[in-house]
Amino acid sequence: MKLQQLRYIWEVAHHDLNVSATAQALYTSQPGISKQIRLLEDELGVEIFARSGKHLTRITPAGEAILKIAGDILRKTESIKQVAQEFSDEKRGSLSVATTHTQARYALPGVIESFMRRYPDVSLHMHQGTPMQIAEMAADGTTDFAIATEAMEHFGDLIMMPCYRWNRSILVPKGHPLAATPRPTLEQVAAYPLVTYVFGFTGRSKLDEAFQGQGLTPKVAFTAADSDVIKTYVRLGVGIGIVASMAIDPTTDSDLVAIDASHLFASSVTSIGFRKGTFLRSYMFDFIATFAPHLTRDLVEVAAQSPGRQDVSDLFDGIELPVH
Repeated sequence: MKLQQLRYIWEVAHHDLNVSATAQALYTSQPGISKQIRLLEDELGVEIFARSGKHLTRITPAGEAILKIAGDILRKTESIKQVAQEFSDEKRGSLSVATTHTQARYALPGVIESFMRRYPDVSLHMHQGTPMQIAEMAADGTTDFAIATEAMEHFGDLIMMPCYRWNRSILVPKGHPLAATPRPTLEQVAAYPLVTYVFGFTGRSKLDEAFQGQGLTPKVAFTAADSDVIKTYVRLGVGIGIVASMAIDPTTDSDLVAIDASHLFASSVTSIGFRKGTFLRSYMFDFIATFAPHLTRDLVEVAAQSPGRQDVSDLFDGIELPVH
């Protein structure tokens, strides 16, 4: 069994069983990958992938178990490389972060700018996706960190740490009836079509919970993953917008009226997460602390060594989170 063979099966599984695409991504030949997979299967005495002719069709039950262990081994080898790099040049390397549009557009620019000034030789990679995709990327080692509000709790392999609280604002065009109502009720809000986030994005669950708690069924006319898209459709008159308050720019959104909705919806918490067992380099600790100053290196190291999710959660009891 070779490490290269484990990488091949891992990459094929993560390229939708497309050996050709995997070969392109790894800058190698398709026949070479296929041969190595066959050799590994022959050595193990089981099929990792089921086939129809020359095409891979699915991952076998044995393959699922093997891939899980292979992923752990590959992540461990990556940690070994990270350890070596930390001791050879602690300010050179790479950092990959998966997050949503709202975080990337409104919460992270200042953090990224400060980090890049301090670590000009660290290559920074930003990946955007749904909260579920973001959590998956961190859980399977595709990215170092995941920053999101929803979905990360579904992945037991992630160490999640709270960064800040945030709430929502209602956006309406100037002249809209709600523009003169500084503290609208949920009934008043539900009387208009809503333009807001796709379910699973940016604390959408808190929105739904609030209406359900009052026995209301609002008409959601339009949903999007992007705050800027939501604002565009508010301007078009499709409905009233409900967005994260941090996504409102007083200058570019001066044509809209923002109404604080913190009295209507429970606040949400944005967290940063990384996979258990990840070797964190010094600049990774600094990135976390720049994004959430209360997450000191000592606290993050304790969280990383905590045996369970509840133990991690207990670490942050009593910590007053900043509000964005």
